[in-house]
Amino acid sequence: MLARRRQVALALTAILTAAAACQAHRQQDDQPGRSDGFSRFGGHGLPGPSSAAAGRGFTLVASGDLVPDASIVERARFDAGGRGYDFRPMLAGAEPAVSGADLALCHLGTVYGADDDSGAGTARKSPPEIALALAAAGYDGCATASGHSLDDGASGIQRTLDAFDAVGMAHAGTARTEAEARTVTMLRAGPAAVAHLAYTSGTDGRPLPDGRPWAVNPVDENRILTDARTARKAGADVVVVSLDWGTEWQDAPDGRQQSLARRLTASRTGGRPDIDLVIGTRTHVPQAYEKVNGTWVVYGTGDQVAGGALDRKGGLRDPRAGRSTLGRFTFTPPSRPGGRWEVSRAEFVPQLFDVDAGRVVDLNQALAQGADVEGVRDRIREVVLSRGAAKDGLTMGD
Repeated sequence: MLARRRQVALALTAILTAAAACQAHRQQDDQPGRSDGFSRFGGHGLPGPSSAAAGRGFTLVASGDLVPDASIVERARFDAGGRGYDFRPMLAGAEPAVSGADLALCHLGTVYGADDDSGAGTARKSPPEIALALAAAGYDGCATASGHSLDDGASGIQRTLDAFDAVGMAHAGTARTEAEARTVTMLRAGPAAVAHLAYTSGTDGRPLPDGRPWAVNPVDENRILTDARTARKAGADVVVVSLDWGTEWQDAPDGRQQSLARRLTASRTGGRPDIDLVIGTRTHVPQAYEKVNGTWVVYGTGDQVAGGALDRKGGLRDPRAGRSTLGRFTFTPPSRPGGRWEVSRAEFVPQLFDVDAGRVVDLNQALAQGADVEGVRDRIREVVLSRGAAKDGLTMGD
């Protein structure tokens, strides 16, 4: 197993090096953000689109969990030359797909620790430099509600959201104050206002901080639908819901995922769906995409950065570890005022986190360069399409 993975890693070296060099050139001044005029906004009060932009649609991408463990954190230290941490080379392989979208959303499966308190143990804490790398790759916002949201209590949430604020990234799912918990996270994507809502099905048994019942959003059907309707009233053209749910290491969505997906996507106000897209995380492996009641649901993206992938002997804990997808959805404006923004194109991009190289790899690009990853790519495609998404137009993107 180890020999096989190292052979793949060697075949990908040239691709990863080129991607990292491109990324370093693009972000040489260490200032996060886009160069295409895209702006990030939190809360209410989004400025309106220009008249030139009003008639066009937008593309949204969403990727899987970032769960850095001690080995991944150590790789980032190595990439920084021993001076702090640099996660940018690790994410460089995702940058072309991410930066090419009008709006890009990630999911952080850890909280940021204090000083060097990161990576090891049952509590998942990671260095805040990840926020800089995400912004450098082109991400605009991140879901922060996960099973590890309370691994360092209220202070972990504070550090995490402070780090995202520092690099200009929006965030949803956890909060530092009650007022923040009640605020809709809204972002501009071309001509559209997009609300990002995020929830987790559990916090690994860790209780909410005293006096802070609003610190982490729970997966609760009524709460989600109430928040979605509030977002719509606040001016959201599109409502995206991130759900940290499901059974870990299970390819197929479990019954609770399917049941909740049906109920959420069936909810309508004034004949218009309350939710326009559902993105699932937590399962560590890719799960199916499915159009449910006319709304796309990604049951599980898999881990974009796979922490805990290795066992004590250095082998993969599970042969599927590190496999993930990036969902890409093109939205078009409604044909009538007050109508729904429709997904005119739905795609998935298969990815692999190479644990030996410590890099995110776009599998289609890797195959084009001669890497022996066709079997991995094809298995991801089989799982993603396992609930009939191809007949509804889902395709594999480059």
